[in-house]
Amino acid sequence: MQMEKLYQEIILDHYRAPHHAGLRDPFDTEVHHVNPTCGDEVTLRVDLDPAGSGGESVVRDISYDAMGCSISQASTSVLTDLAIGRPLPEVLRTLDAFTEMVTSRGTIDGDEDVLGDGIAFAGVSKYPARVKCALLGWMAFKDAAVQATDQVAGHVTTGAVAAPGEQENRS
Repeated sequence: MQMEKLYQEIILDHYRAPHHAGLRDPFDTEVHHVNPTCGDEVTLRVDLDPAGSGGESVVRDISYDAMGCSISQASTSVLTDLAIGRPLPEVLRTLDAFTEMVTSRGTIDGDEDVLGDGIAFAGVSKYPARVKCALLGWMAFKDAAVQATDQVAGHVTTGAVAAPGEQENRS
């Protein structure tokens, strides 16, 4: 089987049977992001354990409700597999690696050891219109994680993290 077909199967598997889908309690933060170019939407909740592993926050849970294309929904499903139960700084590094790969226009293949099933989205980078779809859930997670961290630290979050024009934010 060619790698491209394998990657398509991974994306379709996550789309057909999304992991960790559905909004759950408890949570620290809820955000809602919209991709205005195609209408994909995700409402995502993050629950962090601020006293997790070695003093670092750990992602206890991510739950979401998504509407949109297979790429955006599958990408969010992959995100939950890669993030739940892991220290937040490690998850943010994975998010950076995923973002670098999908925005590379095909110049960066990505590291399967870091990205797991996320490597299936390497081909998306060749289609700029689909990059925002692949990043929707990841940027929602980043926004929610920053807001949750600010709440724990006693700060008030006043703005969103994702790129301007790519989201609607409510929390």
